[in-house]
Amino acid sequence: MAASETPLIRDQRREALMRLLHQQSVLSVLQLTDLLGVSHMTVRRDIAALEREGRAISVAGGVRLASGLRHEPSFQDKATTEAAQKQAIAAHARTLLGNDMTVYLDAGTTTGSLASDLPSFDGLSVVTNDFSIVDDLFGATNVEVIHVGGRLDHSNRSSVGRLAAEAIGRLNFDVAFISASSWDLQRGITTPSDAKVDVKLAAIRVASTAVLLAASSKFGTFGTYDLAPLSRFDRIITDSGLAEGAAQGIRDLGVTLDTVQVQKA
Repeated sequence: MAASETPLIRDQRREALMRLLHQQSVLSVLQLTDLLGVSHMTVRRDIAALEREGRAISVAGGVRLASGLRHEPSFQDKATTEAAQKQAIAAHARTLLGNDMTVYLDAGTTTGSLASDLPSFDGLSVVTNDFSIVDDLFGATNVEVIHVGGRLDHSNRSSVGRLAAEAIGRLNFDVAFISASSWDLQRGITTPSDAKVDVKLAAIRVASTAVLLAASSKFGTFGTYDLAPLSRFDRIITDSGLAEGAAQGIRDLGVTLDTVQVQKA
């Protein structure tokens, strides 16, 4: 902005920042200070405000637009990424469990990280649409395991679709742990697979407590199909990589947010 131009008021400046992002997708703080003619602190405050509103996502040294997720990663792809984050999230989720509970574990490698801890509880019933979780619990004779059936999703080793959703809808859960490959403030959790929508929604509806387990790296991405707003969850557990602006935006929704520290390798 030239020195002779009238400075923009706050809302004008933030709309200008969004227009610039729509043109370039990712911008550094330094670029924005030059383009908007304001200080680093002002730009950072604007980014934090836009992030709380779910309109932009902060990255190291700058900001980006939310990005689309066109295809669901396969089970193999998910199993080999961010193991430390998933284990830290699962360890914290375990603190919500107790004896004689009925628990739903949504298909996913983060929810799957919980499975090995479940035999330590007495009288636990576990419902899942994930075949890998069933495999992990095969020898745990003290845990009642119910697989909901339905149409096989080969790449994700799970069952999806109407039949799976109908089976879930006949049950009741003390707590449902829901996974997500894409989530943000504006759209909530989304998915590129329409076959997953009814299954996840059914589990959320019949749970006394619905908990989202999602890595911070998935925040700021979105799939084609809307699934549920973040406000639909009682609690969200993610890792400490989530930016503070996004974290505050979630708290402003009235959702309990737990950010867990990840052990460095």
